Amino acid sequence: MKKIPKEYAIGDKIIDGLIDELIARSCSVKTEYVLREILTTAVKLGIESNDKGDLKLVNNALKELRYSFKIFSPYRDAKKVIIFGSARSKKTSGEYKMAEEFSGKLTEKGYMIVTGGGPGVMEAGNKGAKTGKEFALNIRLPFEQKTNPYIQEKDKIIYFKYFFTRKLIFVKETDATALFPGGFGTQDEGFEMITLIQTGKSRPRPVVLMEPKGSTYWTQWMHFINKQLVKKGYIKKDDLSLFYIARTVDEGIKYIEDFYRVYHSIRYVSGLTVLRLNKDISGKTLKLINKKFKDILTDGEIKISPPTDKEIQGEEYLSLPRIAMHFNMRDYGRLFEMIRIINRD
Repeated sequence: MKKIPKEYAIGDKIIDGLIDELIARSCSVKTEYVLREILTTAVKLGIESNDKGDLKLVNNALKELRYSFKIFSPYRDAKKVIIFGSARSKKTSGEYKMAEEFSGKLTEKGYMIVTGGGPGVMEAGNKGAKTGKEFALNIRLPFEQKTNPYIQEKDKIIYFKYFFTRKLIFVKETDATALFPGGFGTQDEGFEMITLIQTGKSRPRPVVLMEPKGSTYWTQWMHFINKQLVKKGYIKKDDLSLFYIARTVDEGIKYIEDFYRVYHSIRYVSGLTVLRLNKDISGKTLKLINKKFKDILTDGEIKISPPTDKEIQGEEYLSLPRIAMHFNMRDYGRLFEMIRIINRD
């Protein structure tokens, strides 16, 4: 058993010993260090806080996360797309019909669908999905948001008290984001998703803005982004590469599929950024990305790489080819442009 770090223990031999004993009885060697820290934190909360509200917040958040991990754990190998959009969209609206078709075609290709579980666009997403291929992450509101009737397997419905835990699961458990027209909630979810990617707090993923026929929702949104954010220097022009406007269902699906055509996943290891790939890239493509993206490196060049020691220890996709580089951890729009070129190989 690993020794408890002195900087993170209770400091009471009896309590620390009880935590050790509980750890020995409740987890694997692989996870014991992390679980010990969780239990130590819980005990520290009890010692340091007399505020019942603080403790209830931590307790509820932890329970919501635990249950969510339990539900999603069996499906981690399946790619999932989160659908955001208005709860007020009518069944006759362009975005409702588009979302229904979009989720249906995605699930036919093996993807799973995740929605907020409510009416409108969320309902359309669940309605279009094949049975057993959808999840609903509902939020408890003062005015009841009833779960739509199109989630066939009730164990795939999760109810959240807090928006922040719900948003965390939206990001953690999905691989792509589709945004349909909507209100404040849709804008909030869209901007947060883009911000997480822009700042490196979320791994790269396709974010597609779905524009129904006859709609100018995202076109006008884009006009605002260019005029108020890019032109005034609040974001870089390269940041526009973090998302894509699609005007048909097939175009949106193609963007998602193309994003993972060669690119597989990313891993940060001790200052090194590793891109795992679904196949080897050509020497021509390697030479091209080194020429075009030298500006986003802090040192050296982009190289073919074996798995790092940490990846080997974690048994992380060891059969996949890799490239590695000293990325500046800042220009994620440029990184997306590089992934796009790799995906053309």
